Amino acid sequence: MLAISNLHVAYGQSEVLHGLNVDVAENEIVAIMGRNGMGKTTLMKSLMGILPARSGSIAMDGAELSLLKSYERVAKGLAYVPQGRMIFSTMTVKENIETGLVVSGETDVPGSIYELFPVLLEMKGRRGGNLSGGQQQQLAIARALATKPKVLLLDEPTEGIQPSIIKDMARTLKRIRDERGLSIVVAEQVLSFALDIADRVLVIENGQIVRDDAREAVDAAQISKYLSV
Repeated sequence: MLAISNLHVAYGQSEVLHGLNVDVAENEIVAIMGRNGMGKTTLMKSLMGILPARSGSIAMDGAELSLLKSYERVAKGLAYVPQGRMIFSTMTVKENIETGLVVSGETDVPGSIYELFPVLLEMKGRRGGNLSGGQQQQLAIARALATKPKVLLLDEPTEGIQPSIIKDMARTLKRIRDERGLSIVVAEQVLSFALDIADRVLVIENGQIVRDDAREAVDAAQISKYLSV
């Protein structure tokens, strides 16, 4: 569903991703783990076209994306929940989700989205900026789902969220994968969350993938070494 081949990405003269290769299957959840500064967010921004790639290929469902603008990638079926959520704080919950409907041309928020996130239905008239961190994260995911994606990218979704909400989020992401047939790529530092949701766990270190393990083969102690400062 998503094939990243020999991806090189740089900030000016400083290359951050050095020939990355990652494949994500249909209906698969892949967690990409690593410390801050190892390239997780750079990868996410590059996949969305926010950062241009120096070279390499990004293909989704067989279609090459690397030369497309961000909004064109969204129209092809790639959705992104950025680090820090980036919701529109002065707009209502309903209006935030509606921004994702532009792609499909629909005007009403599908009931299936509110079914996944009942709290957003209760708060649909409330401003996004008045929601808690966990509620804002649900809103950001709902907005991304409104674009009807094939692949969902989440950058550090557990950041600043209390543990009980993280458990709920893990359940919801697995439900989204199962009910909608999505592929999900999560950049994450919290190992317990990654092990809770992922079919595969990758580790990025200095802009390269250094581990790629199926969930059942994961050695948590080994991965923890890459995450400790």
